[in-house]
Amino acid sequence: MVAVKAYYRFFVVARQFLPLVLSYLRDRYRFFFFGRSRNVTAEMRVERAEALLDSLLTLGPTFIKLGQLLSTRPDALPPEYIDVLTQLQDDVPPAPWEEARTVVEDELGSVEESFEEFDTEAISGASLGQVYRARADGQDVAVKVRRPGIEDLVETDLTVIRWTLPLVIYFVDDARAFSLGNLADEFSKTIREEMDYEREASMLEEIRGNFTDDPKIAIPAVVDSHSGPRVLTMEYIGGTKITDVDELDERGVDREQVAERVTRTYLKMITQDGVYQADPHPGNLAVKGDGTVVFYDFGMSGRVDEFLQEKIIDFYIAVASRDIDEILDILIEMGTLSPDADRATMSAVLDVAIQDARGEDIETWRVQQIIGQVEDTIYEFPLRLPSNLALVMRVATVVEGVCLTLDSDFDFIAVASHFLTERGYREESIQAYLEGAGEDVREAARAAVDIPPKLDRSLDRLERDNVYVRAGIEDDDGVLDRLARRVVYGALTAAGIVSTTVLYVAAEMLAAGVAGVATMALVVLLWRSFRERRGIRTAPKVTERYLDQRRRHRE
Repeated sequence: MVAVKAYYRFFVVARQFLPLVLSYLRDRYRFFFFGRSRNVTAEMRVERAEALLDSLLTLGPTFIKLGQLLSTRPDALPPEYIDVLTQLQDDVPPAPWEEARTVVEDELGSVEESFEEFDTEAISGASLGQVYRARADGQDVAVKVRRPGIEDLVETDLTVIRWTLPLVIYFVDDARAFSLGNLADEFSKTIREEMDYEREASMLEEIRGNFTDDPKIAIPAVVDSHSGPRVLTMEYIGGTKITDVDELDERGVDREQVAERVTRTYLKMITQDGVYQADPHPGNLAVKGDGTVVFYDFGMSGRVDEFLQEKIIDFYIAVASRDIDEILDILIEMGTLSPDADRATMSAVLDVAIQDARGEDIETWRVQQIIGQVEDTIYEFPLRLPSNLALVMRVATVVEGVCLTLDSDFDFIAVASHFLTERGYREESIQAYLEGAGEDVREAARAAVDIPPKLDRSLDRLERDNVYVRAGIEDDDGVLDRLARRVVYGALTAAGIVSTTVLYVAAEMLAAGVAGVATMALVVLLWRSFRERRGIRTAPKVTERYLDQRRRHRE
């Protein structure tokens, strides 16, 4: 049945995306199948990104979730698309109560018997579920109900995405093909997990257990007796939306402390606990009158293994210390940056990004700007972003955006640095550095003893003219071969032009015609050799002016 629906859905999706596909084909070939490529400006990309956003909204819940996931993958899309898709909110009108009632009663039995009270007006609606207020076992609860019929729609859409992916990959380069392939697998896994309310309940309870000793963090408890795979009932905890600054001020809440509390909570989740809520947008965070931060919605949550935890800690320490080489080494170890990448170019990007992030005040750092400008390069360089790291990057940028709304002078890096120092991570890093420095000193001492005799022998051989130099040239991409062919084609073309001219003047028309045809063939071969895109390229020249233009465009 799903397959039959998928055929119809495939044509619906294809019709929706056809204008964008045609535009992309014209970017590669001006006349679709031949001709030079077109120059695509940033303005054109923004227009197309907005068209993509409209298409995703039109196609419904599954594609809204896909757009949200795409907004976390700068290795798969240009930065202009990321900026537009980041605005995509999972805010969908709730399904009619009578349809939602069927889901509740299938899971729990009669609504009237299961709940003492039940408000049939949803307090929030999303693409995969909707939330109602109710009362059960003498306490106020929030009841999250999976959207009716969403399972069949999601499975149908996932089938369509699997059918479409090979067509998309055919038109992109290898790095983007790798990213899109991983993204499709990740999306299938993520959306199925988010529809599984039993998994969400388990993650919620685990994260809640990690903060039982912190009175300033509130996470609702699960009401197991009223929960199932499609219905999740939790205690209801009210609060002011975290970005409602005016109401927070009226309640006398210290916004600066709240911003620091949110940041420290996520740092603890990621660097210590290894499990975190991965969707910290303002709708999922609230603040009580005493400054307690309330966390909602754990459908999108993730885990961080010990290796990634260690690397994230090292990354924050390296950024705080402005150690560019260490940052690059960490990115390579995490699998984000290719070991063959141009370190000089990437160093320039990171150095300028950090300079810019510091602003006029040398102590004011903005991790969102650092990550944002590094993300800009991810699409242009052959980098690959692991899915678990993509979620962590998204959490970092969204959290800082929320905190900057609370406190315009908020310094994410300073808070992260203090957090790591309090837990001894920076001291461990300094100790490791000192131990490494001690080893370097010992190596230098040994070298000071070994080098003079070797240098004396080398100078003696040089004096006797007994020195030979052997050089090897690596040419795995065949660059020299292409250069040689171009030289040969050029020489033969020049000779052909001269020969054709001489024969024509000598009135040897047949011979001149043959020579002319041969010369034209050589001209075509020469022209095609210069049209080849592989091999001879220069690394992108990243300058401060270039990044400033990017930053102004984003703002």
